[in-house]
Amino acid sequence: MANNLLQGKKGIIFGALNDMSIAWKVAERVVEEGATITLSNTPLAVRMGTTNGLAEKLNAKLIPADATSVEDLEEVFKQSMDALGGKIDFVLHSIGMSPNVRKKRTYDDLDYNLLNTTLDVSAISFHKMLQVAKKMDAINEWGSVLALTYMAAQRTMFGYNDMADAKAMLESITRSFGYIYGREHNVRINTISQSPTLTTAGSGIKGFDNLVDFADRMSPLGNATADDCADYCVVMFSDLTRKVTMQNLFHDGGFSSMGMSFRAMEQYSKCFESFKDENGNVIYG
Repeated sequence: MANNLLQGKKGIIFGALNDMSIAWKVAERVVEEGATITLSNTPLAVRMGTTNGLAEKLNAKLIPADATSVEDLEEVFKQSMDALGGKIDFVLHSIGMSPNVRKKRTYDDLDYNLLNTTLDVSAISFHKMLQVAKKMDAINEWGSVLALTYMAAQRTMFGYNDMADAKAMLESITRSFGYIYGREHNVRINTISQSPTLTTAGSGIKGFDNLVDFADRMSPLGNATADDCADYCVVMFSDLTRKVTMQNLFHDGGFSSMGMSFRAMEQYSKCFESFKDENGNVIYG
């Protein structure tokens, strides 16, 4: 249900590939809440994905661009301001890719040229995006910029590989740039640490299906879905969160505060009758 939380606001959504993408869900939700947007992804992703259909559906200008290119990013912000009729109020960075993961290189046998690509695409592109926006004075005061991250930035997650390093850098950029952009222009910058979510990018991670199942069993509220994440992004883009900045915001159903849950232990052991009372009820304490 729409509440017009973003009525009159203008935004750029980076990274929508197909209807499995979190960025895709965010684009739909922000428009539903009254925003007008542009969309951007790499030229290859635009050709291979279905972003053109999303752009038509949302009446949004689609701007193919390589987010690792400063020149391309300058064009995205320029064309977006032209198309939307003014400065931008919010930006979503939903970009991540590891060629080491794709080529099944393990973390102790990385190709360092590929590692550089991982960091550039998944993290440094965020710094470039922010630096371009600031130099162009492209974001309104009290604007909101979000990047999507994952808990592997803080804790080792099997199979997440060099993407964990990229996410750690992404969160560091958020804090460092958040201070400067906030002090000088009141622009807030945050990351959302989302539950493992079945997207095209996530499906390349080794054992990802099992990771999703484990996180869901561990989380008191279960995994946050892509649609849930879109709702959270709406709130973070709105004026209701004007004083929230430089934060890594866990959106994971409580997973980040858990050590072990009954459901996860039950799956691990298959039989833990001692954790039930004489009536067969689970003892959670």
